[in-house]
Amino acid sequence: MYDEQQRPPDHGPLAGFTVGVTAARRAEELGALLQRRGASVLHAPALRIVQLADDSELLAATKELIDQAPDVVVATTAIGFRGWIEAADGWGLGESLLARLREVELLARGPKVKGAVRAAGLTEDWSPSSESMAEVLDRLLEEGVEGRRVAVQLHGEPLPGFVEALREAGAEVVGVPVYRWMPPEDLSPVDRLLDATVGRGLDAVTFTSAPAAASLLSRAEERGLLPELLAALNHDVLPACVGPVTALPLQARGVDTVQPERFRLGPLVQLLCQELPGRARTLPIAGHRVEIRGHAVLVDGALRPVPPAGMSLLRALCRRPGWVVARAE
Repeated sequence: MYDEQQRPPDHGPLAGFTVGVTAARRAEELGALLQRRGASVLHAPALRIVQLADDSELLAATKELIDQAPDVVVATTAIGFRGWIEAADGWGLGESLLARLREVELLARGPKVKGAVRAAGLTEDWSPSSESMAEVLDRLLEEGVEGRRVAVQLHGEPLPGFVEALREAGAEVVGVPVYRWMPPEDLSPVDRLLDATVGRGLDAVTFTSAPAAASLLSRAEERGLLPELLAALNHDVLPACVGPVTALPLQARGVDTVQPERFRLGPLVQLLCQELPGRARTLPIAGHRVEIRGHAVLVDGALRPVPPAGMSLLRALCRRPGWVVARAE
């Protein structure tokens, strides 16, 4: 038997916190990871992905590469590379594309992409262990790219300086737009997430792609809420990004973000499990330890849900412990 002090907690590390999820892809997986650790989740996909088979730009780029072989092809994401091959199959160009890719120098950005390349029956010529596009760029520049044709699989993420550096070094760069990001057809979930962020109804917002971050900022600007959103993300609502590329649109607006060392969903959730409880206000009250979270309190480690009005009152009182707060305030 455990006594009150020894009893293990019956809640996860994120219990009492509400986390916004802006992802369109793998949102269910991220939401499940957060909920498993006790968080309440507000999901609002900030973008949608254009289906590959409907993308005429990808079809045109694929035909161009089959007709005129590049010297190098850079595969940047596993889902994008698989989708490219599947789309080409759907257009009746699959075998022609694979035959062309067997003839060129094929670089895979990291282990996941390498797995997708090999699953397609191909073999990469080189892949960095770091998954860093900077390392891929260094490799290409060391080889020399002047007069060479380099095809880069684009994937909706900005590749800061990558294409520009290749062109400055004399390469002809062909972009392969494997999928494109578009605003969501239904904006009401995004608007709810924006309202919750500005109203401090969220404790954190997660971003797993730069286009999602840019889309949320753009929608806030359209609604005249950008200053309020930036203020919330800079002071009260924690912006958590899966990696540094994802954080670029937020950093461009002066928003500091937190990022895990490994750019994966699991480490992102683990980072929130450390950051959010660390930001909670803890007070000794009448011999008890009270931790004030987003929509609940922990009293001696036991979770106690509190209605919104009660939480607002608690937060107002804890700003200056022991002081009298006027009723109007």
